[in-house]
Amino acid sequence: MSLLLEHVTAVTMDSAQPVLKDAFVAVEGTKISSVGTARPQGEFDRVIDGTGKVLMPGLVNAHTHVAMALLRGYGGGHDLYHWLNDYIFPAEDKLDARCVAAGTALGLAEMIASGTTCIADMYMYTDAIAKTVLEAGISANLSCGGVYFGAPEDFSPDKCGDCQNQLRLVEEWHGAGEGQILVDASIHAEYTSCPSLWEWTADFARRHGLGMQVHISETQSEHENCWKKYGKTPVALLDQYGVWERGGIAAHCVWVSDQDMDIMAQKHITAVHNPVSNLKLASGVARVPQMLKAGVNVALGTDGVASNNSHDLFEEIKLAALIHKGVGLDPEAVTAQQALEMATVNGARALGLDTGVIAPGKTADLILVDFSAPNLFPCHDAVENLAFSARGSNVVMNMARGKVIYEKGEFFTLDLEKIRAEVEGYALPRIFGI
Repeated sequence: MSLLLEHVTAVTMDSAQPVLKDAFVAVEGTKISSVGTARPQGEFDRVIDGTGKVLMPGLVNAHTHVAMALLRGYGGGHDLYHWLNDYIFPAEDKLDARCVAAGTALGLAEMIASGTTCIADMYMYTDAIAKTVLEAGISANLSCGGVYFGAPEDFSPDKCGDCQNQLRLVEEWHGAGEGQILVDASIHAEYTSCPSLWEWTADFARRHGLGMQVHISETQSEHENCWKKYGKTPVALLDQYGVWERGGIAAHCVWVSDQDMDIMAQKHITAVHNPVSNLKLASGVARVPQMLKAGVNVALGTDGVASNNSHDLFEEIKLAALIHKGVGLDPEAVTAQQALEMATVNGARALGLDTGVIAPGKTADLILVDFSAPNLFPCHDAVENLAFSARGSNVVMNMARGKVIYEKGEFFTLDLEKIRAEVEGYALPRIFGI
């Protein structure tokens, strides 16, 4: 199918032509075919008038646990460890694949309506997540978050459930939907595993050419306990075992050291900044300006909504641009442009996807934002408005891989009423007995 978006203000995230007014963006199949200020020749199957709207790359949520939409705000008011052990883990013990599918559909609906087109997700019952993602139409890097609590000397990949899950996920889902779904190797965290699992996972990623997802230095105690136990930080320790051989996604990175940042820049490890979740759980504020200066690729994530309450990446963009100004007393600590880059092109780089920029040949992951809304009018600077004024509710169209999957409040790949019925009629009663 061919489609033309005309008379849009295009915030392209392309340094060659950053903001184009009264622009025309053509899409052929899954790719952007042309971008410019003159109408391309030829006929199109559909033409969308973008007058009064801003077109930008779809947002990339580079760290989430999408099915945790079922636990939105559950156990609030606690730090990470009390929250996990007293609330989240007991609730998750009651999950099954049907619950996870329902939670995934709910989370994806929220993401799609607020402008997300790509995610990196780590969660259990990953098959159920993959099936739901495929139907929803967005792109996803999926992982199961390898965990091993047994004695290191007793470790065997044949007996480790998460090792077997990763093998099966690659066989069944890697590359599904013509690349819509990619499977990443994954380690939940240093503190939930051991060197035997790290070595196996690093080798697994190398043999299969996979990306890597790990929670890293989310809390001060996690970071310091790793140092006490091993004499190294989590970043450096996992590097010793080859985990970063192919780069990877390091979620949170609140307490990484300057030396960690050097390793991350050298090994092409993306730090995924989760400002809302990290503040809500009182984990701290990641040193994002220092990471950027060290050459680290920094992306944005919501984490799970149980520790955030929202999948709206525009909230993360605004907070990422604001919090470091206040902490560092520097109005240019993180600019509006940098915050948008974290949510688009940097996130795409983290996931290994050819998207995040409006340019010919790029995957057509695009969103329209209504700048006639009261909170976006008048507009003196489109980038400033997107970073500091826009909300997910201002998104009026979401196109993933060249297909419009949401427009003016209507979902074309998800049945919202069916999702609500499944959450209320099955998932919540199973988890909470209500």
